Amino acid sequence: MTDTPVVLFLCTHNAGRSLAAKVLLDHYAQGRVDVRSAGSEPADQLNPSVLAILHERGLDPTREFPKSLTDETARAADVIVTMGCGDACPYYPGKRYLDWEVEDPAGKSVDIVRLIIDDIDGRVRSLLADLTEPAKQ
Repeated sequence: MTDTPVVLFLCTHNAGRSLAAKVLLDHYAQGRVDVRSAGSEPADQLNPSVLAILHERGLDPTREFPKSLTDETARAADVIVTMGCGDACPYYPGKRYLDWEVEDPAGKSVDIVRLIIDDIDGRVRSLLADLTEPAKQ
């Protein structure tokens, strides 16, 4: 891993789960982690419920947009977190992979999406602690 670990969140549409994970980790990491997100089949727009919940939390996702996974983006990552893209997410040898089974927020009520974001939030905080705590000797 580099001095600043690079984390890539992947889901199918890069409009909900991976977007939320990117915004949350970027917020908590405060520059200690380089955070990216992409999708195997990017959507045309971001999930409005996810955007609303991130805004409720005082976060600003307005610079985000659904992005396609590129070979370059994946190869630059130290950690790749997949979130429901299954076989559509390619495998890159030598990368640390985490597969988070997180419900897709597409078409769900805001109350359900809030629970999904809470789940992602907890996972992101745990990942950040793992990436930034000093190595034990």
